[in-house]
Amino acid sequence: MNANRGTVTEATAGSSKGSPRGGKPAKAGVFARLALFFRQVISELKKVVTPTRSELVNYTLTVLGFVILVMLIVSGLDLLFGNGAILVFTNPPEQ
Repeated sequence: MNANRGTVTEATAGSSKGSPRGGKPAKAGVFARLALFFRQVISELKKVVTPTRSELVNYTLTVLGFVILVMLIVSGLDLLFGNGAILVFTNPPEQ
């Protein structure tokens, strides 16, 4: 059986609170909302996993390779369309 099954997070507990008559939920104060926000930020930061050195090098090389590939494609298209525009919009010398 899952131990976390019966627990309710602060975000879901806060969203289900309402007025006693079942109307709109009561709005929390500014400081309560800020405190909840920072608790949630800290909770999410605890889930972050730092990559190893080899993973970081691998990710960096992958990103650099992809950026170089896109630069080559854009440069090639720029050259192609630039030369095409020159051919279309300039008058050929008459003989």
